[in-house]
Amino acid sequence: MTRLDQTIDRAADKLQELADKAAGQNGLKGKLAEPLAEDAAFLRKLKPSLVAARARGEAPTDDQPGPATVTPVTPVTPEPKPRRKRNGGPNPWLVAAGALVAGVALAKLIDWRGHAHPRD
Repeated sequence: MTRLDQTIDRAADKLQELADKAAGQNGLKGKLAEPLAEDAAFLRKLKPSLVAARARGEAPTDDQPGPATVTPVTPVTPEPKPRRKRNGGPNPWLVAAGALVAGVALAKLIDWRGHAHPRD
């Protein structure tokens, strides 16, 4: 087995571990477990030594894909997210309303002062 074959084997092993971990979880991760296991099996078939053997006619080329095996790990209960501590700042709606009032007041002041010095 060449060094590249070993590297591809390690990558397929990691992908299989990821699929096994995902199988024990709910939601999207659980749904992706089967395709990840299939990808790991496909990656194992892409080893350069196997590709070369198939090209020389020494290995079968009409290999049907078998079912990928996923061994689920015991389900992990998700840890509750820690609650964020509020720093006690002012209500953001109150800040926005205050900025609106201040902006309108400033616009009225500028408009009123503009009438005092017309540009004729």
